[in-house]
Amino acid sequence: MTLTPQKPSTAPRLPRELVSSTSFLLKRLGMAVKERAGSEYEASGFSPYHHAVLSVLDESPRETQGAIADALGYDRGQLVGILDELEERGLVERKRDPSDRRRHTVSLTAEGKRDLGRLRRLARRMDEAFLDPLDADERARLHELLLRLAEVHEPRCKGLMPPPK
Repeated sequence: MTLTPQKPSTAPRLPRELVSSTSFLLKRLGMAVKERAGSEYEASGFSPYHHAVLSVLDESPRETQGAIADALGYDRGQLVGILDELEERGLVERKRDPSDRRRHTVSLTAEGKRDLGRLRRLARRMDEAFLDPLDADERARLHELLLRLAEVHEPRCKGLMPPPK
C-alpha cells in the first residue's frame, strides 16, 4: 500500500509564523494522517474506531463496555454503536456480567482476532507510508519524543512502553 503524498497545491503557502510552531505542525500532520487513514480503513471495511476497540479487547479480554469507553476516551453512547457493528460481524461477543446484571462484558471472538491482525498490518503499512521520508533512527526518535509528550498530555499513555516493532 502506498499512501499518495499530498499533491502540490495552488493555494498560497502557509505563513512562516505558523510553520515555525511545532504544535501547529503536529495539528496539521494529525489532520493529514487522520484523513488518509480514514480512507484506508474505509477501503478495508473498517474504521479506526473498530481497530481501537478490538485492540483494547485483545489486551484486556472480557472488558465491560464502560471500561472500553473509558480506556479509549469514547462517549459511551458512541461505543455502543461501534460494538453493535462489531457484534453484527461476529468479531465481538457481549454477555451480561454475572456479578452485575446491569453491565455487559465484551470479548473478542476468533474471527475478531483474525481481523485485528489484518488491521494491525494495515496500520503498519500506513505508518510506513506516512513516515517514509524518515530513516529508521529518525522514526524511533520521533516515536520516543511523541510518547514523552503523550505521557504528560494524554494520561492514558502514562507508563506505556513503545509498541514492539
